[in-house]
Order: sequence, then C-alpha cells, then structure tokens
Amino acid sequence: MRAVHHLDLWVRDAVVAAEEWGWLLGALGWSVDLEGQSWVADDGTYVFLERSPDMTDAEHDRRRPGVNHVALHVADRATLDRLRAESTAHGWHELFADRYPHAGGEAHTALYLESSEGFEVEVVAADPADPADPADPVGPRDVRA
Repeated sequence: MRAVHHLDLWVRDAVVAAEEWGWLLGALGWSVDLEGQSWVADDGTYVFLERSPDMTDAEHDRRRPGVNHVALHVADRATLDRLRAESTAHGWHELFADRYPHAGGEAHTALYLESSEGFEVEVVAADPADPADPADPVGPRDVRA
C-alpha cells in the first residue's frame, strides 16, 4: 500500500501551475493523468491541481500554520543537479542555494524549490550508501535554522 494517496493543490493560476508542476513531476518520472491537471507516480500516488470557486484570494504562505512543504524522491545526485540547473527556466526558485545540496544537513542530499505561488518542494536524492532506505537515511530535520 502506498503511504500517500494524493495531494490536491489549490492554485491561483492553473496554466502557470500546470507548467511548473508538470515540468517538475515529469522530470521526476511521474506520468500525466489528466493533461494540465494531474500527474501520477509509479506507486499510484497522484498530484491534482485545482482552481476552486471556494478558494479565497489570500496568497499561499508556507510559513503560516498548515502544510510547509512536500518532499519527493529522485534517484540520484546527478538528477538532482540537472533539476537544479533547469528549474529556474520552468518557473521555480531555489531556496537555500548557498547550502546546496546539504541544506538539510551533511547526511541529507536535497534540492529545495519554491513555485511562483510559494509552494515549497524538497527533492531528496537517494543515498547510495543505504539502498534499504534511499528516501531519507537520517530522518526529519529543520533547514530553516
């Protein structure tokens, strides 16, 4: 059974969000489910983008109470470096660039990106020294210190 069923993101600009998220999820190996609206991972987890009539006009702020960020897997450091090099051209802004790729600590290899709407995504590279737990060999950490 997969750990997460899906993520439903309410976005202000569906076209811009689809371009940004579509590039990132595609680069991570996710497949298009509904063009411009949803992408699915190999395990069945999916991300759905929605422009709901129930949405308020308040901007998303990852530093307010609620979800701070989403962390996704990538196979290796080379893929992480490629994502870093290409992300700006696809609307993403790199966070903690001065500490790349170890903003989460020396034992944690990740890229931190922020979309144009302020959604943060942590892209975590597999640890080649620990094939049993490639996603996160050291557990949670706080990179905002």
